Parts: sequence; structure tokens; C-alpha cells
Amino acid sequence: MAAFATGFALGFLVAAGVGPIWLLCLRTSVRFGFTSGLAIGAGAAVVDAFYAALGVAGAAGLLSIDPLRTTLGLVGATVLAAVGVRTLWSAFRVRLGGEATAEVASPRRAFATSLAATASNPMTILSWAAVFSAASTAGADRPVPLVIGVGLGSIAWFAVLSAFASLARRRVGARTVRIVDAASGAGILGFAGVLGYRTLR
Repeated sequence: MAAFATGFALGFLVAAGVGPIWLLCLRTSVRFGFTSGLAIGAGAAVVDAFYAALGVAGAAGLLSIDPLRTTLGLVGATVLAAVGVRTLWSAFRVRLGGEATAEVASPRRAFATSLAATASNPMTILSWAAVFSAASTAGADRPVPLVIGVGLGSIAWFAVLSAFASLARRRVGARTVRIVDAASGAGILGFAGVLGYRTLR
């Protein structure tokens, strides 16, 4: 039980840190509501749990292979940049309640976007490897409940974020939605730039 609680706390706190998926979840919840926002969080939670399991298995050592690390880093930067550009573009054309049916992100599409954006970032593997190293020294070295706790903690945070953002959605106008889109898009592009820079350094 202690390992699960530790994993849950770790998953919740890591997910709560502002990053590209956090911004994507906020933006999606404001534009399309709770279900699509939660789907973003679900995609991130699946990848967090998977990478946490890889961290337990010691797979983070694979990132010491320069070509693999560089490839994953550049793919991650490209995916984040594409999401950021698309978000910025939508800031200029959103009309609250006036999106065409084809433009409205379905939960399935949101989940797929989140999977791609989270999984393509090699820093996620390194982060979870470091977290698990610290957790093991703290006595929470039972990997299965720890990994399950990470996934559930991560999705719990994104459920909270999606709920608050979707409630705020009812009180905001088109201008606020554009501001959220622009700020989120710029933030995601910033994270893409940092990832690309660190990869090529």
C-alpha cells in the first residue's frame, strides 16, 4: 500500500508541473470541454506509467546511445512544435461555439495527440528513471503498485485540471479562448525549442 501511495503522489505531482501536456490539456478543456481534456490527460498517464515501468527496468540507459537519444529528441521537438503551431493558428480563427464539426477535437483524437506528444519526449524516460531511483531509496521499491500508482496519480491531476478548465469555459468569451490558445501555443513551442536545443547540444 505504501508503494502505491508513493506512486500516486509522484504521478500527481509530476503531472501538476507546468509543461507542454499541461498546457495542451488546459487549452483542450477550455475549447472542447472536460471529456477531451481528460483524454489528453489519459494519454499522458498511459505514457507516464509505461515510462515509469521502463525506468524500473533500467531502460533509461538506452538514452546514452547518442543516435537514439538525438532521434527521439528531434522527433519530440517536432511533434511539440506542430502542436504549438496548430494551437497558435487556432487562436486567430476560433469563434466560440462556431467551430465546424471537423475542427472539434474528439476524445479519441485528443488521446492520440497526447500519446504522440508525451511518448516522443525522451526527457520523460529520464525523469521517471530519476524519480524511481529516489523512490527506491525511500523504501518504495515494489514496482507494480508503484507504476499503477503513477498512472492513477497522473490521470487524477489531469481530471482536476480538466474539470476546472471546463467549468471556466462556461464563463469566458471568444477573446479569452483566443488568449488561452495563444499562450498555450507559445508555451508549447517554447518547450519544443528547449527540447530541440538540448538534443542538439
